[in-house]
Amino acid sequence: VRLQGVNVPSLDWDPAGERVLASIDVALTKWNANIIRIPLTQDFWFGYHKGQKSQLTATSYQKLVDAVVSRISASNKYVLLDLHWSDGGVWGSHVGQHAMPDDNSVLFWKSVAKRFANNPAVLFDLYNEPHDVSWDVWKNGGAVEERNDDPARGKHLMYHTPGMQALVDTVRATGAKNIVVAGGLDWAYDLRGIVAGSALTDRGGNGIMYATHIYPWKKDWDVNVTPAAVKYPVFVGEVGTKPWHEGEPAHENVYTEAWAPDVIKYIQKHNLSWTAWSFHPSANPCLITGWDYTPTEYWGRYVKAALATKKK
Repeated sequence: VRLQGVNVPSLDWDPAGERVLASIDVALTKWNANIIRIPLTQDFWFGYHKGQKSQLTATSYQKLVDAVVSRISASNKYVLLDLHWSDGGVWGSHVGQHAMPDDNSVLFWKSVAKRFANNPAVLFDLYNEPHDVSWDVWKNGGAVEERNDDPARGKHLMYHTPGMQALVDTVRATGAKNIVVAGGLDWAYDLRGIVAGSALTDRGGNGIMYATHIYPWKKDWDVNVTPAAVKYPVFVGEVGTKPWHEGEPAHENVYTEAWAPDVIKYIQKHNLSWTAWSFHPSANPCLITGWDYTPTEYWGRYVKAALATKKK
């Protein structure tokens, strides 16, 4: 089975989501996707929102994820549940994108894996975009130190990560054999360590896919991605491009009109599974211009065309 589809975000930043079920319906029926990647936040799953804990938040969030899984499963398609945002090991604090999963991430996967264990429609993306640690820490865990300039997240944060192997083991300990997806380093782009001895061990499960996220500033695909794709199943969990605007990060100022068709050609050449970012009009790079789901010229039209012509 080759998985081809889109990311439907918003449950990472909003516990109520933004048109999530409607977007899923359009992606499956009008865009011909056979998989939807759904970014989640571990704090919302347990009811933490804006520093407060509420059982109502937890219950409504979990029921919405249930509805997402049911909707996609009923269409005989697949859903990839992605742990997108975490909290640096402190519930309700530092909520956002971090370098590695924390010890609370283990509790998240214990709960989520048990809830969706052995549902054939469901895959688990263990952690979104690991970065700035060694391959040993990525695999086996250890201390993580983050420095950033966002006062809301703290300028200096230290926490313990269980590592990716522990998350695989956590899922399997629930009895869930669902396929798991593990993103590499460099914001889930670099897979060189996987072929250099850091591949994970799957005890009693249905297998592991390794995720890469490809954006225009991520160079040398044949060095960072292709060798892993020769040996292991590789999933392009995020991919996309857009024109650059003043005030955006300088390293993202690399847009060319040729990049979108080139990256799709690369994905097709190597028969990779993929989910384009993103099926939301404000989460760049955008596939759609608004809630009428018109494809963007710079990215969405290429993805819609590729999905329309995909083989079963």
